[in-house]
Amino acid sequence: MSDEIEKLKMHSPDLTQDNIAKIRALFPGCVTEAAGEDGKLRLAVDFDQLRQELSDSIVEGPQERYHLNWPGKREALITANAPIAKTLRPVRDESVDFDTTQNLFIEGDNLEALKLLQETYLGKVKMIYIDPPYNTGNDFVYDDDFAESSAEFLERSNQKDDIGNRLVANTAANGRFHSDWLSMIYPRLTLARNVLAESGVIIVSIDDTEVANLREVMNLVFGEQNFIATVVWQGGRKNDSRYISVGHDYLLIYARNESRIRELGVKWRERKTGVDEALAAGREAWAESGNNPAKATSLYRSWLSKQEDLTASVTRFKNIDDTGRIYNADKDLGWPGGGGPTFEVLHPITQRPVSIPGTGWRFTEARLKEQIDAGLVEFGQDEKKIPRGKTFLEELDSQVPESIFTQIRTTASQRLARLIGPGIFEYPKDECVIARWLNVVTDSDPDALVLDFFAGSGSTAQAVQQLNAADGGNRRSIMVQLPQPCDEKSGAFEAGYETIAEISKERIRRAGQKILEGECHPDWNKDVGFRVLKIDSSNMADVFYTPDQTTQADLLSRVDNIKPDRTAEDLLFQVLLDWGVDLTLPIRRETVQGKTVFFVADTALMACFDDGISEDLVKELAGHAPMRIVFKDTGFADDQTKINVRQIFKAMSPETEVKAI
Repeated sequence: MSDEIEKLKMHSPDLTQDNIAKIRALFPGCVTEAAGEDGKLRLAVDFDQLRQELSDSIVEGPQERYHLNWPGKREALITANAPIAKTLRPVRDESVDFDTTQNLFIEGDNLEALKLLQETYLGKVKMIYIDPPYNTGNDFVYDDDFAESSAEFLERSNQKDDIGNRLVANTAANGRFHSDWLSMIYPRLTLARNVLAESGVIIVSIDDTEVANLREVMNLVFGEQNFIATVVWQGGRKNDSRYISVGHDYLLIYARNESRIRELGVKWRERKTGVDEALAAGREAWAESGNNPAKATSLYRSWLSKQEDLTASVTRFKNIDDTGRIYNADKDLGWPGGGGPTFEVLHPITQRPVSIPGTGWRFTEARLKEQIDAGLVEFGQDEKKIPRGKTFLEELDSQVPESIFTQIRTTASQRLARLIGPGIFEYPKDECVIARWLNVVTDSDPDALVLDFFAGSGSTAQAVQQLNAADGGNRRSIMVQLPQPCDEKSGAFEAGYETIAEISKERIRRAGQKILEGECHPDWNKDVGFRVLKIDSSNMADVFYTPDQTTQADLLSRVDNIKPDRTAEDLLFQVLLDWGVDLTLPIRRETVQGKTVFFVADTALMACFDDGISEDLVKELAGHAPMRIVFKDTGFADDQTKINVRQIFKAMSPETEVKAI
């Protein structure tokens, strides 16, 4: 085994090669080595052999089959799989609680962000909520370049570009109006699926323009068997419509693996609207009545008659029993289908046998007596009425979410205007609606990771904050937003916001502060911070990626391959990405023997990018027995120290993974 320190690759994963590796695991004889255009050997699929392996089921050529297709589909998938030479650079002065927060705000192209997050967050996200462009003819879509090879894409991705040109107008006059939108959303959904947990869920907002295409492309990416529901969100009326007031949008909900959710026994439930207010009113009526059931019931019914927003699922509970509990006597005590026992039951006041259900009793005589003694059966005024079983509001306070709901959209705009000022951002996503679905999906996982890669004004981040403050959960969020320039004539620009990303960050800051000023659950960790990470070209100079195109003069001028404007913390975050380490782990910086050393989650990863690293320093660091450690390849005091690094760790901390950049 060589003593040479292994180099980190410093680019996002090549998903095409990963897919080939999966085929190789299933059909080893179908994968071979072939020379690429650059002359280097790479794994390649022998499709003739693979066809032979799948001869009973393969479909090819003009043979008819059901599938979704559009101009640019194949190129879009190539783009999704191609690696990029990009990195995430930390920006402390725009962050909140940088050193301790578990939340991320990534500024940049969301396709690039999803690629960069592939290894770190593979299978870790519990819920994705996105609100992509609806393609109404007035929207912008990402201008992805589909006309280049994977290698060309990797090389170009390391070049700086004008981020303002990442979006282009997609008007109805465009001959590829729907195709361009599909080519935009397809690779992003493909990459998003990879980061979803097996029990994870994705929810996508959309309107009539693309809902049919979105349903088909989500079937393609997630599988039709993982479709959960199309939810209709009625958001208001449009009285200026020519034909019909179309005031609804859709939420398309898919699971990563619905069968896995089923295996876990997960059932989605949510609190009934108004149930908490009703229970509080019942307690107040019970206290005011002096614990008198009849008087308490009268007081409670008086309160119910004044409520306009309560649904029948709450208002049908109209009585208060002699223990102060709100109930409804609506449970049939008859045997389903007939044939139940027909023993006598005496009325508690008349002491005469009550009427027996035509199908017989549901319970045995002993069991029904237990129910009566426990106060779970209500009798009529006399024996002529068949007794009924009681159901209690506190035990039926939740319900299955319905597929149609109403939430007026303008209220979200009004709340945002009060938070950051009027005219700053039009048509924000409703944080209350998002919080509702977050609660439904993550109720059994209060530490869930939530992703929104079309962050917009930051509604999803605020929804996570609000829900955590309410139920004591510690859900974490990753927001991704392009720094799309604000129109210079807009209210946002006049208020000092240059990009949409700036609006989003400020909204999250203010929302978090406002939440902390109110009542919070005692178990909540009060994390309203976020680490700002900005997508940029790699920290490594071009010579690192294109050595064959580098002259001797270039090599001499770039001895350590690292761009001169990059900081040690920049390098650390690229290492975290490359190694697939959580980007929110706590980071501690210490000076050891005069050199700066980073400790990530104590000893989960250690890094030193200084020059002049001695054997004594290497030995001291090895004494910490870190899981991983990384140095700068040119940072050692001399060649002998560099050669001895692996041997030192092999002797002192053999489990440590040692690499260099």
